[in-house]
Amino acid sequence: MEKGEWDNHTSPVDFVLLGMGNGPSLQTWLFFLSLLIYSVTMVGNILIVVLVVADQHLHTPMYFFLGNLSSLETCYSSTILPRLLASFLTGDRTISAHGCLAQFYFFGLFVTTECYLLTMMSYNWYLAICQPLLYTSLMTWKVSLQLAAASWLGGLLISTVVTSFLSQLKFCGPKAIDHFFCDLTPLLELSCSDTSVVILLAFIISILDIVMPFLFTLASYMCI
Repeated sequence: MEKGEWDNHTSPVDFVLLGMGNGPSLQTWLFFLSLLIYSVTMVGNILIVVLVVADQHLHTPMYFFLGNLSSLETCYSSTILPRLLASFLTGDRTISAHGCLAQFYFFGLFVTTECYLLTMMSYNWYLAICQPLLYTSLMTWKVSLQLAAASWLGGLLISTVVTSFLSQLKFCGPKAIDHFFCDLTPLLELSCSDTSVVILLAFIISILDIVMPFLFTLASYMCI
């Protein structure tokens, strides 16, 4: 696929997702298993969000963050599993270039946001346990909204930057992705462009959205 084919509306098939299991019987079992997991995930997380919104007693920073977390899990599950379920049901493993890029973007957005949000939640727990007398003055609704907004903005920024670099790559030869969704590593393996810049960017971002949040979260819980 040459550069610019991300925007080619005439290409009937752009990528084929291989990592979905082989054989009709296996795909049937995988369909029902994935459907069960997706249904439980959606119902559980939506129920949490509804309860947090509806119950006045749950209008606290802790449950506000929990509601955000449930919303994120609902969103990123919905970027992968519906397409996967359709593939199991129909046997169609193809995905358009636009669909692949959109799936990568939104999955990265929601997962990165969740990493930052979990860090904010650990900080909230630290204040609640280690600074109980100052907690209500430190963790106000304004601060809670700012922390949640910072998590979403961080995920939005990082996902936008990576996706914009990814969209500039050329793809040649086989268009078969050895995965069940459009992830960065299998896409880079298919590219015939120089991917060194994207790899370096991915390394830097992995430090920003995985290593640093993990260390901050670990430090927060160690102080509790």
